Amino acid sequence: MEDYDFERHEGRRSLFFKGCALILAAAVFLALGAFFMLGALSVVYRVPPGKLLSGRADIRDAPEVSQERPGEAEAEKEPGEKLDLPGLEEKIEGKEFLLDEIDNAVSSVVEEVNPMVVNIRVLVQGENIFGEEVQSEGMGSGVVYTEDGYIITNNHVAGQAEEISVTFYDGSEYPAQLIGGDPNTDIAVVKIDPEEGLSAASFISIDDVKVGELAIAVGSPFGLQQTVTTGVVSAKGRDITLSADMIPMVNLIQTDASINQGNSGGPLINSSGQVIGINTLIFSPSGASAGIGFSIPSDTAVNIADQIIEYGRARIPYIGVEMGPNETEVVGVYITNTQRGYPANEAGMRSGDVITRFDGVPLQTPYELFAEILKHDVGDTVILEVYRDGEYLEFELELVEAPYTEGSGQE
Repeated sequence: MEDYDFERHEGRRSLFFKGCALILAAAVFLALGAFFMLGALSVVYRVPPGKLLSGRADIRDAPEVSQERPGEAEAEKEPGEKLDLPGLEEKIEGKEFLLDEIDNAVSSVVEEVNPMVVNIRVLVQGENIFGEEVQSEGMGSGVVYTEDGYIITNNHVAGQAEEISVTFYDGSEYPAQLIGGDPNTDIAVVKIDPEEGLSAASFISIDDVKVGELAIAVGSPFGLQQTVTTGVVSAKGRDITLSADMIPMVNLIQTDASINQGNSGGPLINSSGQVIGINTLIFSPSGASAGIGFSIPSDTAVNIADQIIEYGRARIPYIGVEMGPNETEVVGVYITNTQRGYPANEAGMRSGDVITRFDGVPLQTPYELFAEILKHDVGDTVILEVYRDGEYLEFELELVEAPYTEGSGQE
């Protein structure tokens, strides 16, 4: 009987295990290779991997892979040809998505409005730090209000001007006369004597403007005439108090259309070419546009301009009430006092009343009350709905002209 060769037996077993390991590794590499190949075929032929595995995919109908070098396909596309994107019509659910139509619409509006927008340069008399009289030059924009030459701009542009020059888009230049200005609403009117009738702008009420609508600012920022910027109506009804000795600016339009120095007094227009506001100020830490600009609503601008043209100054209506915080459960404007001799007092209103409606318009804040007052003229008759002691009363008032007051909180 031969002796058992233990070492030779162990060597054979080790060789067997090594062979199994090599076979297993080869199988793993083959599986990985098949996986990556399946993925590549799925991408090339745009067919889900499941269909390739099941044999249901028909790769004969798959789109051919372009062998063109980058740029060749673009070179063959006709100018203005639209991209054919698969599934785009379904994604937009039948709605038009043609940016070129928007571009054409904006261009057409700007072409129509350009003759109505002017550049305004002014000379202002002042004093330097040594008390010496000096002249300084300023600039802004304006919009033609009437065919016979009345132009609306900002009071801070032309209100203190000694000399005014107006330049149109075609380069024609006219000397202008200041008719009047109102620092409270920042509206001023200047007048030129044109050789022929001008194209006057069309204005639309803020009540017909919606947040999110297209907004186009046209003007002369930094003296660059006929500059056009676009954005949207970001918000309505913004209220800003600039100083304690001035009434607040109310019901302003906020826009992200770029407004810079020189845009002041120019129009903010909608997609129909109608003026929705007069650009007046921006909010910016740097002094340049930061995407937050404000425009005086056309309702206020037109009303104040009409007053200036007729009377040479603004005649802001007044009802003679003092207001305070409303701590009642009734939504409205809380009255702390009525001034003797003025419409509210004469009509019978008193301290503790809450004004809930002004001529049918619901009110929540004193700013809203003043915004509604600015839409009216001296001499207009209005109806105020007032809450008092559990019941609603109505008072008829005739608006009078506001006296000069240093305090705030009076209307």
